[in-house]
Amino acid sequence: MARSSTAKPPATKGATYNIPPNPKNQVNNQVNNQVKKHHDDYTSEGVEDNDVFLLPVSDYQVMLVLTILGAIVRLFRIYQPSSVVFDEVHFGGFATKYIKGKFFMDVHPPLAKLLITLFGWLAGFNGDFDFKEIGKDYLEPGVPYVAMRLYPAICGIFLVPTVFLTLKAAGCRTATAALGAAFIIFENGLLTQARLILLDSPLVAATAFTALAFTSFTNQHEQGPSKAFDASWWFWLVMTGLGMGITVSIKWVGLFTIAWIGTLTLVQLWVLLGDTKTVTMRIFAKHFLARAFCLIIIPATFYMAMFGIHFLCLVNPGDGDGFMSSEFQATLNNKGMQDVPVDVAFGSRVTIRHVNTQGGYLHSHPLMYPTGSQQQQITLYPHKDDNNVFLLENQTQPLDPNGEAINGTHAWDNVQNITEHYIKDGDVIRLYHLATHRRLHSHDVRPPVSEAEWQNEVSAYGYEGFGGDANDMFRVEIVKKQSLSPVGRERLRTIQTKFRLVHIMTGCVLFSHKVKLPDWASEQQEVTCAKGGTLPNSLWYIESNAHPQLANDAERVNYVNPGFFGKFWELQRVMWRTNAGLVESHAWDSRPESWPILRRGINFWGKEHRQIYLMGNPIVWYTSTLAVVIYVLFKGIAVLRWQRSCNDYSNATFKRFDYEIGTSILGWAFHYFPFFLMQRQLFLHHYFPALVFAVVAFCQIYDFATARFSIPGIRENPIVNKAGVVVLLALSAVIFALYAPLSYGNAWTKTECNRLKLFSTWDWDCNTFLESYDAYSELGASPSQISQTPQSAVVDSKAPPPAQQPAAGNDQESPKVGISGAPKFEPQGQKVIGREERVEYRDQDGNILNEEQVKALEGKVEFKTKYETRTRVVDANGNEVELPIEELAAAGVAPPHPDVEGANQETKKLVKDDTIPKDASSSKDGEKEAERSAPKPASEGNEATV
Repeated sequence: MARSSTAKPPATKGATYNIPPNPKNQVNNQVNNQVKKHHDDYTSEGVEDNDVFLLPVSDYQVMLVLTILGAIVRLFRIYQPSSVVFDEVHFGGFATKYIKGKFFMDVHPPLAKLLITLFGWLAGFNGDFDFKEIGKDYLEPGVPYVAMRLYPAICGIFLVPTVFLTLKAAGCRTATAALGAAFIIFENGLLTQARLILLDSPLVAATAFTALAFTSFTNQHEQGPSKAFDASWWFWLVMTGLGMGITVSIKWVGLFTIAWIGTLTLVQLWVLLGDTKTVTMRIFAKHFLARAFCLIIIPATFYMAMFGIHFLCLVNPGDGDGFMSSEFQATLNNKGMQDVPVDVAFGSRVTIRHVNTQGGYLHSHPLMYPTGSQQQQITLYPHKDDNNVFLLENQTQPLDPNGEAINGTHAWDNVQNITEHYIKDGDVIRLYHLATHRRLHSHDVRPPVSEAEWQNEVSAYGYEGFGGDANDMFRVEIVKKQSLSPVGRERLRTIQTKFRLVHIMTGCVLFSHKVKLPDWASEQQEVTCAKGGTLPNSLWYIESNAHPQLANDAERVNYVNPGFFGKFWELQRVMWRTNAGLVESHAWDSRPESWPILRRGINFWGKEHRQIYLMGNPIVWYTSTLAVVIYVLFKGIAVLRWQRSCNDYSNATFKRFDYEIGTSILGWAFHYFPFFLMQRQLFLHHYFPALVFAVVAFCQIYDFATARFSIPGIRENPIVNKAGVVVLLALSAVIFALYAPLSYGNAWTKTECNRLKLFSTWDWDCNTFLESYDAYSELGASPSQISQTPQSAVVDSKAPPPAQQPAAGNDQESPKVGISGAPKFEPQGQKVIGREERVEYRDQDGNILNEEQVKALEGKVEFKTKYETRTRVVDANGNEVELPIEELAAAGVAPPHPDVEGANQETKKLVKDDTIPKDASSSKDGEKEAERSAPKPASEGNEATV
């Protein structure tokens, strides 16, 4: 019979046995004791108190040195470049709108944008710069762009000690924590994002802070009941909730952080529920409620508070209010309206709004379709305007007391009993456009853009005094489910009734959709008559209503104020829809599978033979990706061994490795894999939150390998850990320095550029750079060899008189003198003898037009404004020197087009043709239709990001 391995040897009388201790048995006894302790309460094995407030002073000194180094790296030449870079177009533009109070719509929550605005405002920014295009100069208009870039830079600096403390909270050695912080310092991509007016640096910093707080809280939680609900436990739990609120208030990527913490919190609660000895249901309820309050209520409250501040700042109409409902728009200054009569009758002057596509107004103006019937255009227009007003007529004229028909447009103004003339469901009406004396009209003619068989053209037809024809008649069809009141479901009521207009002759329904007409209609929205069109796109309602027979005490109505929560939820829905709609391709977008291998970056800016290209540090990038691969292989092998009943998990260090590294890899996965589900534009910088988790995971693996696993000659020798850190730190610093010109926009040579372009997919342009560094010195000196004469701004090709030209940019004030919107001309280091500005009018062939010719063409042709700089070179005596064009170009007088390299911040020359919105005339003398918003919201821009 086999003997038990634990059987004792037989006792021998008079003999004493000194049995040497068996190391294996000691280990097993320790494990058994630990298991027994584990069953006593929920304390985790192998966990020490890693409170980051109780570190040795030397650790804080190391962290301070690293933070200072991070500040030097991120603040070095932060003023460079001194022109707009990549998405500064959008996020700088939002600062302008915040200061002006103009409502805009963006796919990102407001926190980081508000703080960027705050930094700019404190530095004196008044919102007069529009950030309209990449390469637009900051220096000449005096934009405090350095202060605005300072906020992302501070977030980038803050990331360094945050990662250091996170690794210390996870139990890593100081050298390992320093390695993680150094990887952050020398990561070129994080550096580039932290030096510009962008949102990703604040996002990554907030994500890292949340990870630090939750790691610290987990450390307190795993120490068992003795630490539960004490001050440190509560502090880190509250900080975790606050971090979640901050992160999701910067970008919705913070939802991935919330998902990560939520998953790990459920694991904690599950473990607590299984501790039946020390965790009663009352204590479990306390744990649950504490987490619910800190991890749900606090983040949600903070998130909504940021939108409360957002609404307080944006009180004026802007280029984003068209995304919102009429009720929302009515809460903005000058967008609200007085109470209007609710009853609609024949003879009412009304404005009719479309329900589905941001509530544009049914509109007409004296411009004709260039194709089809060539009758007057009917469009959907987003602004209030006199050309939105229609008179509602019956299909027959009213009768006088003698039974005779009363003719004329205003026949309905003197009817005796207006209640008999209320417009009811099923009535046939005609819509008379008061401004142009034409009626809404449709016929079997294809629309100019949507040339589908099921779509008919809608036009305005007739003239003053014309009685109209059968194609002017539409039947009112009230949609009862969409209408708001019982009376409004029976007859037309202002605001309350939603209705369709069915064309009598063809059976089609008045319809509009998100299709823009070309320039000949000022890009207003198309209106058609659709056979079988969708209900949402064929719904209309009356917004304003007036009738001479309605007394002052008649029942009135107005929009219901949605309040904060109504506006909040509506904005969330619009943000979601708009974000999902960003599916257009972009020259520098990329897909998630390419991010961990650093397949390509993003070209941010290029000018003066320099370039800013978002590029990661290959050492940091590939080691972090290696960490993910290592853990996946480890987990696969561990699961197989567990299935074969290997007792690996009885080892506390093994379990800690699995849990701690697994926690970081889970964070990486939550911030990476969801992007595979998105069809919208994606860029390399979307990987940065996942990258931070991967860097932390690599450092943890390194710490276990060199300081915690029982590897002979390594764990007992701290020099191994420190030597490895020095080697990795040196490699990352060297690689950082090699690629630094792409991060800072510094001078570089073609040879060095080509030598470091390891893969063909790293697609920055080495031809941008010069052959040698000496060439940059010569380039900087060459402009001084030429003296420039005054700027001569020539306004070309069918330009309207200056008084009618809108200023360049978005609602900027026109200069007091000179040409409205013309680029400034401030040469540096050169003597300007004089300056001259003049306006010329030319036809398409370049012939100069006189004043009479210009006046005759007004309202009949498209106008385009062109700014042009002409430079004369003079000698010391003031005599003009004729130079070949090639020489002038070599001297830097003729710049490249900004679409290629961006506008030159040194305004020695003209940067580009500045297109002024075309005046389509007609609508209140072109007052609104000539307006174009310069920078669109980021949600509509190709560079918009998550």
